[in-house]
Amino acid sequence: MTASLTPDRRAREVETLPGSAVDVVVVGGGVTGAGVALDAACRGLSVVLLERADLAAGTSRWSSKLVHGGLRYLAHGEIGLARGSARERAVLMGTTAPHLVRRLPFLVPDVAGRDVTALAGAGGRLGDLVRASVPGGRRSLPTTRRVRPDEVSRLTPAVRAGRGGVVFWDGQLTDDARLVLALARTAAAHGAGVLTGATVTAVDGADVHVQVEGTAVSLRAGVVVNAAGVWAQRLAPGIRLVPSRGSHLVIPGWRLGSPSAALTVPLPGSRSRYVFALPQADGLVYLGLTDEPVPGPVPDDDPLPCEAEVDQLLETVNQVLEVPLTRADMVGSYAGLRPLVLPASAGTGPGEATADLSRKHLLSWDGTVLTVVGGKLTTYRAMAEEAVDAVVARLGRGAARSTTARLPLVGAAPRLALDRVSAPQRLVARYGTEAPVVEALGPAVVVAGRPETVGELRFAVRHEGARTVADLLERRTRIGLVPSDRIRAVPVAEQLLAENI
Repeated sequence: MTASLTPDRRAREVETLPGSAVDVVVVGGGVTGAGVALDAACRGLSVVLLERADLAAGTSRWSSKLVHGGLRYLAHGEIGLARGSARERAVLMGTTAPHLVRRLPFLVPDVAGRDVTALAGAGGRLGDLVRASVPGGRRSLPTTRRVRPDEVSRLTPAVRAGRGGVVFWDGQLTDDARLVLALARTAAAHGAGVLTGATVTAVDGADVHVQVEGTAVSLRAGVVVNAAGVWAQRLAPGIRLVPSRGSHLVIPGWRLGSPSAALTVPLPGSRSRYVFALPQADGLVYLGLTDEPVPGPVPDDDPLPCEAEVDQLLETVNQVLEVPLTRADMVGSYAGLRPLVLPASAGTGPGEATADLSRKHLLSWDGTVLTVVGGKLTTYRAMAEEAVDAVVARLGRGAARSTTARLPLVGAAPRLALDRVSAPQRLVARYGTEAPVVEALGPAVVVAGRPETVGELRFAVRHEGARTVADLLERRTRIGLVPSDRIRAVPVAEQLLAENI
């Protein structure tokens, strides 16, 4: 099988879907659903992943693009969660997707308060100990240390000068949506069907009812894995979720002196929540992250930051900046919804503040439907492994053990091999060993002043299942995070779609 999600492959899958029978139908094309599809396919089960919109169309593209080691879990005393996060971070950085993850220093400046940096230093050193206790963790990141005022100015030039700080380390994804794409394409290479634009409308025993390209069809499944995230209650109304909105502001990197470290400032009144100014490879900085409860039914449309969140993010980071940021500095913004699981102990009232809810995930059976929800992007693989363990036990077939912790995704290779790939480093960081193919498809930039190339859009249409302008500009690339750039890119995207479909 090939890892290419070509237009012809999609046409064949649409044609053969009605009346087919598979071991597992996965509902949801985010990081959890793609991880489940890959794990199940690797165990010899027949799998089809059905996604109503596009791969990474929901929460999985709106994260902070971090591979966390779980320092926040340590602050809440959740040592097991922190250790699991550190283990999965080491797997991602060392085996699964070394091309998509880089080391990133996080700087907590003394101008935020020496009590703040003392706490950050203690937490960082505890995180170092946890990391050293997991396979592959000891050498994956540098250790926590204090830094002098000159190094603070070098790492984060916009911070008020004259004082030192603390640096700890974590992992940063080049792009969360590209991780989902790599998972789905690797699943396809192992025999899984991957079909976007396919909405599961109901599950009736073994019958799965789907709306695809305006037509209602049905197929049969031994098990349906509901990995629809904040929309999981549509197939499993009995589970209890408290969606939480996390928002980010998009700032030009030059406005913060083009930092090379993530500036880390505590939210006033909190000992475990921070606002991060996260430098990106394209010269932007993402300023986040909020944690706001979202009442009522979850809409299909993408969420947006509210005015209070914008104010909160700016006011928090401005505590340590020499020249404060204003709304005029924003070139874009984005928000996503976390599917937080409400504990049974919370009763039937409005529940706890979402910032204090655990990031533990939930597995729950309802007939033939297994819902897997909650957790964090970092731990998607462990969540998928646990879900497929339950599927194998239910079906009585399929390999008993997961192999995904040892399985490189499409494009992945050891760091030394990636360093030898003959292509621009920016493309290697997004496509790994496939970067030369992408470069050969067209080196011209899509939008003047931005790094994305025509070859990236062409590769997305030919090999990554992109079908619409939004697929190209919102997920295969992230041009859409800056609305003014998106407007300029639309004609190029439309031309390439017409050329290749």
